[in-house]
Amino acid sequence: MAHLGPVTWPPGPLRTERLVLRESEPGDRSAVIDLLGSPEMCAHLGGPQPRDELERAVPEIPGHRPGYFVVDRDGATIGIVTFDRRDAERPGHIHPDGGEAELSYNVGIRYATEACAAALRWFAGALPGELVVLCTQSASDASVRVAAKLGFTETERFEEYGAEPWFGVWSSGSPSV
Repeated sequence: MAHLGPVTWPPGPLRTERLVLRESEPGDRSAVIDLLGSPEMCAHLGGPQPRDELERAVPEIPGHRPGYFVVDRDGATIGIVTFDRRDAERPGHIHPDGGEAELSYNVGIRYATEACAAALRWFAGALPGELVVLCTQSASDASVRVAAKLGFTETERFEEYGAEPWFGVWSSGSPSV
């Protein structure tokens, strides 16, 4: 997946009522490995990855790049929210050549809307007028509700990785962010 490209990075921490979204640091590695290896957190993300593979693959500073936010609550890393460019080879696009900014998150559903709304506000300021896409499994009712609360509008469904994703688009003019 390609990264966002030229944006001012890192921004200052993004603060919400309960959360802080910030740039990744070395102390986040263990928590990110735990998140990516959690059957509960990855139930609709293709399942957990084996811990030994994660130990080899996750760098000292996980996701050290523009658009990768660690979600912190009361000093503990509880999730991640990311923006990447959607691979043109995957189904689901707004532009024929792909490359749309895609929002992804791995944070508990109680905090997902709050964390993603803060990240979308940052995105709207960093790349004004650019559309954002989100792809989640349609079987995850909670994730589809999060997408709707954030102002994403469903544009299509297709088959990918043996499941039917819900695919939607958001613009900075969406009402809830």
